[in-house]
Amino acid sequence: MKFETDYIEKLAKIIKEQDLTEISLEDGEQAITLRKDVVVASAPAVVASAPVAAPVAPVASAPAATPAQEVKEEKKSGTPITSPMVGTFYMAPSPDSAPFVSVGGSVKQGDVVCIIEAMKMMNEIKSEITGKIVEICVEDGQPVEFGQVLMYVE
Repeated sequence: MKFETDYIEKLAKIIKEQDLTEISLEDGEQAITLRKDVVVASAPAVVASAPVAAPVAPVASAPAATPAQEVKEEKKSGTPITSPMVGTFYMAPSPDSAPFVSVGGSVKQGDVVCIIEAMKMMNEIKSEITGKIVEICVEDGQPVEFGQVLMYVE
């Protein structure tokens, strides 16, 4: 797969529209990472690192997480369930359905706890542990990033 300029520009548009900070793709021996970088005293830009050189359109920068938010996440009790991808977080299989899990509810290893929509694909996220949901850190319909904590299980 050759990473064409149009394809890279579409990825840059996704970063902007979903307010993401980074997208990484790998196809065999080729890889590309698009990331928002904040440059002091000039416009933010998307940086592309790939085996093919291609111009990338500038994208507005997202506000950086404050140290207080990062410390808050580190002090949580329980085991975190994190997002394995960039996408949109959904608590239920459809808007009129009950949520997969709720705070105080039990979950078994292998149970679906949420859905992450990425590029029009609905990806079920399953619990890797058995326990009780002690906190849900993301609101329904909110964009999430790779590695972001979705919920904690004790």
